[in-house]
Amino acid sequence: MTVPSLASSLSDSVTVAAASLGLPDLAPQVRRSEYADFQADGTLAAARALRRQPRELAAELVAALPAGGPVASARVAGPGFVNLHLTDAALLAQAAARLDDPRLGVGMPEAGVTTVIDYSQPNIAKEMHVGHLRSTIIGDALVRILEHLGGKVVRRNHIGDWGTQFGMLIQHRFEQPGPSAADDSATLRQLATLYRRARTAFDTDPAFAERARQRVVALQSGDPATLAAWRDIVAESTRYFTEIYRQLDVRLSDADAVGESAYNRELPQVAEELERAGVAVVSDGALCVFFDDIHGPDGRPTPLIVRKSDGGFGYAATDLAALRQRVAQLRADRLLYVVDARQALHFRMVFDTARRAGWLPSAVSAVHVAFGTVLGPDGRPFKTRAGDTVRLADLLTEAVDRARGVVAAKNPDLTGAALDERARQVGIGAVKYADLATGRARAYAYDPDRMLALTGNTGVYLQYAHARIRSILARADSGDAVVDTDAVLEPAERALVLDLDGFADTLTEVLAGHEPHRLCGYLYRLAQTFTAFYEQCPVLRADVRQRGNRLALCRLTGDTLRTGLHLLGIEAPEQL
Repeated sequence: MTVPSLASSLSDSVTVAAASLGLPDLAPQVRRSEYADFQADGTLAAARALRRQPRELAAELVAALPAGGPVASARVAGPGFVNLHLTDAALLAQAAARLDDPRLGVGMPEAGVTTVIDYSQPNIAKEMHVGHLRSTIIGDALVRILEHLGGKVVRRNHIGDWGTQFGMLIQHRFEQPGPSAADDSATLRQLATLYRRARTAFDTDPAFAERARQRVVALQSGDPATLAAWRDIVAESTRYFTEIYRQLDVRLSDADAVGESAYNRELPQVAEELERAGVAVVSDGALCVFFDDIHGPDGRPTPLIVRKSDGGFGYAATDLAALRQRVAQLRADRLLYVVDARQALHFRMVFDTARRAGWLPSAVSAVHVAFGTVLGPDGRPFKTRAGDTVRLADLLTEAVDRARGVVAAKNPDLTGAALDERARQVGIGAVKYADLATGRARAYAYDPDRMLALTGNTGVYLQYAHARIRSILARADSGDAVVDTDAVLEPAERALVLDLDGFADTLTEVLAGHEPHRLCGYLYRLAQTFTAFYEQCPVLRADVRQRGNRLALCRLTGDTLRTGLHLLGIEAPEQL
């Protein structure tokens, strides 16, 4: 059975004490504090409602706390806070309970909840670039955390595989035949080059543009030769995406990819239902949804265009069809869209339209998990020297190559495949951690030297901390990690127990705001606290009683770091 965190238990105790004073509505927030082990608030708001002095009410609350429990002392602080100091025995008992809990105190609050999460979203026939990095790894971290908390997660990789661009590409391939995607020589880079040539021809040659449009009609009507060419392009793109996901160690698979083409047949019905319900109206030949509070710079209403004036459908209609299917057929309780911040207005309009149409009930939440851009050292969007967007494959290769030098310097005897594997773990982990450690709404500068540093808030630092703990434990008897609840704790030991106890609450905070950087921050603080503990509290040279407790704290810290890194999609090597 999972034991609740100390903060949760203390909150319950304070709530019971408040009820005994006739304050059943007092909702205390118990948090870690620099002035005590924990601090409880809530009395200020309650005092205002009762027209009483907050410190006087806080004093009554302190007096009502049960005696003989985990609280060693409780004092009124500031304008009406309650500072709580716990007994050593309570902290050690909590550590012992965690030691016997493979889930490290993490419950399963998401049990029975279905989340459909849309992330990565590459385009067929185009190489993934640095802009796809954030969506892919933020989405993957949220998937891992939701599943760890007991939720059912449906992954959706919404791939752009339909529309005018395929008419251009297929027509150009028919007119300028090159290697088939079935040939080893036909890589996605070649398809991307072909796409750029097709785009140029489309923009400069009206006759080709018309042939490309007719090719779209042929694709939509199921012409066998056109469909075969389209499937060929999709297959090659899928192989490429799969390799990138393998390198990144994310959980997306072929089964999770649902292209825009999958919703093609539903688009006319989507438009018909919106128009019949009065949610959408025809304006200048296009079917549009208007909003009272959304206007362009000229003051005119900005609509969501469901069907274009030429009768074609854009990605707004596809997103609406996908949303409707995810709620009605997949039974989603929560929809998450991990897409960059520039699409905020689009998703606001899509969600509003879906709610007005009755496709998105109030019980189902829909969240745009927006993120900022990746910047170069100059503070501008990350580009190559030629001004092109950086290819994701090149970025990952560079990170692993740089990590090889870092690993080799620390392990001169490590060579060959072992060195390559360690470099991969460190390099990919460094890229992912640098991204995830930044608040997702913020932009960040891509800096390989900083990302691979052995000190500071980096993935390498956390991997190294985990490896050092495993080294300590390897030199001890595994049976020595036994908690003695009658021992007296040093300040550094207390600090470590308190930090370890915050793991479950941190995951709750991550999920509440869909913010993986909070887990990164927690793991970094935990590693720092462990470093201070290790410097101040000898482990292997301690006496029997202290040795057992300290080895237990080492094991708990190592397990927490490993689990936390795993939830971020980062490997935790036993050696580094």
